[in-house]
Amino acid sequence: MSGSPRSPLLLAGLLAAAGVSHFARPRPYDATIPRLLPGSPRTWTYASGAVELALAAGVALPRTRAAAARATAAFFVGVFPANVQMAVDWRHRPAPLRAAALARLPLQVPLVLWARGVARNQEEQS
Repeated sequence: MSGSPRSPLLLAGLLAAAGVSHFARPRPYDATIPRLLPGSPRTWTYASGAVELALAAGVALPRTRAAAARATAAFFVGVFPANVQMAVDWRHRPAPLRAAALARLPLQVPLVLWARGVARNQEEQS
């Protein structure tokens, strides 16, 4: 996925959509915030949404793409605990919801690799 010239824009679009959704529908995100984090879950939801929007802008622009894509890979690693929290919290939900929560865990790997590939491709072009 990282080799396509559209790949950075697709990644930026994914980040932008996720960022906007953190503000448009924050409640589902609030529930995934690990309880170990200090402060209000809503603050973390909004902060992560803002980071996703900033990363989207950075990935979309060729001048900042490589650095933003590396930061995106780190961000995807950093939000993994929220996906773990969701999987733990949803373990007693109906099977389709439980499966969706569990599917998010391995999905982080291709997202990280995608972001790293975007960074690497941009560095090779520069």
